[in-house]
Amino acid sequence: MITGQLAGLRARHPDDVATLHAGLYEDVPNHSRSDSRPWRPLTLASGHSLYEPDGPSDDGKAAFSVVDLATGELAGEALLWGIDPHNRGAHLGMSLLPGARGRGIGAETVQLLCHYGFTVRGLHRLQLETLADNPAMIRAAQSAGFQVEGTLRRSAWVYGAFVDEVILGLPADEWERPSWQN
Repeated sequence: MITGQLAGLRARHPDDVATLHAGLYEDVPNHSRSDSRPWRPLTLASGHSLYEPDGPSDDGKAAFSVVDLATGELAGEALLWGIDPHNRGAHLGMSLLPGARGRGIGAETVQLLCHYGFTVRGLHRLQLETLADNPAMIRAAQSAGFQVEGTLRRSAWVYGAFVDEVILGLPADEWERPSWQN
């Protein structure tokens, strides 16, 4: 597990799937804001949950479960996706369960993903895209050193309307490791 002060990133366990599916996927308006793919009805019984643990064969994605270290409870999911070994870059994403939001776990999760991407994987650049009306994610990214690099106007179809997306980027040499990280 990669740990901070509030949160940890660990491998996705099979028993995480039902909690993530119910708390993140079945919340259709929220899921529509956090995933560029359209929501469609999926049941756990169908065997097609987005939260199933990945096997070791997908080097283009590293998916984690986020754990609240104070309680040991599952707090959400986090991932690096679109990992490009040639250009040494990746995209960052996360989604927290409702009870974990607003407590600093998101900002620390961004830092933990930076640690994983830059220190463990040796990546050169991380990027994230978020909706322009998501100030919590923008603040979490900026607190880790991400800079706004642009806005894609009305580029995301979200629950019945087109909304702006903000692109933030962080090269490895601009990342400042938090004092609590070894």
